[in-house]
Amino acid sequence: MAGSIEVRGVSKEFRLQADRPTSIKEFVTRRGRDKTATHFWALDDVSIDIPEGSMYALVGHNGSGKSTLLRCIAGIYRPDTGHVKASGRISTLLELGAGFHPDLSGRENVYLNATILGMTKKQIDAKFDEIVDFAGVEQFIDSPVKVYSSGMYVRLGFSVAVHVQPEILIIDEVIAVGDEQFQRKCFDHLYGLRRQGVTIVVVTHGMGTVETMCDGAAWLDHGVLQMEGPAIEVAAAYLKKVNDAEAEDRASHRTVSATSGATTESVDGPGEIEILAIEVRDASGAPTTTVEHGEGMQIAIVYRAHTALEDLVFGHAIHTDNGVLVAGTNTQRHGLETGRVEPGLGEALFVIDECPLIEGHYEVTGAINDRHVQHTFDRRDRETRLLVRRGTTRAGVGVVDIAGDWKVRPPQQGLTVLPAPPEEF
Repeated sequence: MAGSIEVRGVSKEFRLQADRPTSIKEFVTRRGRDKTATHFWALDDVSIDIPEGSMYALVGHNGSGKSTLLRCIAGIYRPDTGHVKASGRISTLLELGAGFHPDLSGRENVYLNATILGMTKKQIDAKFDEIVDFAGVEQFIDSPVKVYSSGMYVRLGFSVAVHVQPEILIIDEVIAVGDEQFQRKCFDHLYGLRRQGVTIVVVTHGMGTVETMCDGAAWLDHGVLQMEGPAIEVAAAYLKKVNDAEAEDRASHRTVSATSGATTESVDGPGEIEILAIEVRDASGAPTTTVEHGEGMQIAIVYRAHTALEDLVFGHAIHTDNGVLVAGTNTQRHGLETGRVEPGLGEALFVIDECPLIEGHYEVTGAINDRHVQHTFDRRDRETRLLVRRGTTRAGVGVVDIAGDWKVRPPQQGLTVLPAPPEEF
């Protein structure tokens, strides 16, 4: 089946040279008796299945084996044990601009790079204008790429890679390239490729990308597969571990002043901003754990910023108590620019005029991300429980009550059975 990937029992070992020889003579004389080298398994018996036409994420900390697995799928590395079966034409974005020659022009490098990726000259000719237009480097296409800015360089590399008509596209942490406008073009193009049936495998640290774009995901830790399944579930499990580790780290950095007795906290890295609480409130703003269907409610993300931050994205998600995602959104999707957030206590408030949830038990998640939804500052998964009661309005069945009006047309002349729309997926 074109575009499908099968990984079975894949392990990959690397040899680390602690004391590298400084001459050819030393290399020859030490060969076969070097005791300073160490060995480690970058991948250890990994098995996953990536269906045709899906978008699949590999997540985990740096050094977890994600990039090694991508290179095994791409055929760059040969596994020491197990096998990888990839059915379909592969295009890789393991390093944007790989294959570019700094002294060649952008035009020459497009032809060079696209040829490396398997396109013929005729195919490149047909796609050339589209590649250049997408990258936005028309004015500089005949200039050497060594004079390009880093943004121009990566835009052109990305554009070439996504226009080679692949059946499988492999991306290693390079989705967030260029400025905001170009990033939106990248995401739109990836959505389009997925609609065309292209299988996309991506390594990313942005859990927002995993949850909103991906169908499935695998979580690796020191080369060992920790979890595989629906992207939302894998992202939630991975972020829970990250958040728990960060909480422990912050707790270990708390010190008590000997003179004042005040408690201070040393915040490093992901501690720039933290979620203090995810609150459900009624229409008047009073905290509650119970709302009625059809009544107003609010979801508040209460936070403390430890430093000034720009263009944060606040988001929430609602799950049933058995883990089914009901709905989710964020400030970016609603077109709200948060601007500069100063240090201190604050809140992000989502106001719902009429609760659409059918009676039942629910759980609320809150998250704070950067402007690209690539980095998660803090996240609280399914932390707050919510009970929805029947209320006075009539509701349907299921999870949400979809607003609308029924119209029933009696038998009459001129009514026909409309043909089914064409298949799009």
